[in-house]
Amino acid sequence: MVIQLPKVISDYFAADKDSSGGAIAECFTETAVVKDEGNTYTGREAIRRWKTEATTKYTYTVEPFSIVTEGDRIRVASHVVGDFPGSPVDLRYFFILEGDKIAGLEITL
Repeated sequence: MVIQLPKVISDYFAADKDSSGGAIAECFTETAVVKDEGNTYTGREAIRRWKTEATTKYTYTVEPFSIVTEGDRIRVASHVVGDFPGSPVDLRYFFILEGDKIAGLEITL
């Protein structure tokens, strides 16, 4: 199934596919906050390091399969397959947008 994602969210997943921490960081505002696996990353540089470390540690693919707007958040459910413990898994990505950038992202089961 093909779903329509807002451009910056589509850009985020495209950069993730290319394993580019720098390109992912550019999708975020300067003061954005990411929450993933019990950790919080604040600011573009911390987000770049987080994603660079994750893509170095694991090889994976992400396939978004649904999108729902919940108040000020956009929830994108995605199927993730890779060489990490628990694979495959469906994860929920909760995005908060600010203009054409991501101001917040929380990734949960």
